[in-house]
Amino acid sequence: MIKQSLGQDLKTAMLAGDKPRVQALQTLKGAILNAEIAEGKREEGLAEDAVIALFQKELKKRNEAAALYDQGGNTESAAEERFEAEIIQSYLPAQLDEAAINELIDQAISELSLELNNQAMGQLIGAVKQKSGGAADGALVARLVKARLS
Repeated sequence: MIKQSLGQDLKTAMLAGDKPRVQALQTLKGAILNAEIAEGKREEGLAEDAVIALFQKELKKRNEAAALYDQGGNTESAAEERFEAEIIQSYLPAQLDEAAINELIDQAISELSLELNNQAMGQLIGAVKQKSGGAADGALVARLVKARLS
């Protein structure tokens, strides 16, 4: 499980004295704890798919922050955000490529018997993201579904 792996990696980083990695891992551990408390699941913990969804949100935040720091000319902060993004990415399942996502889109269209119009976009995106089990980037899924419906 991701949470246990994160704990082990945090111990290893602390013993190695890798302060940037320790800080990044503690931030992720804190995000999990906050989500557990918010959902009232402190004792039993979050389900693996909930942790994956949380990490995907955290990854998106880091990527957006890095882009904003780049625009502002703050390359040091952008590099820190990218470092954290790499760490988060290491805990997420391997991302599907466009061909695999298009295959999932085809499956979802046939299973849901949807009319291919813009009203079906949200339902189709949701179905594809669910089928991917967190292994598909939401922005890429949305772009490919939109292209298919156009």
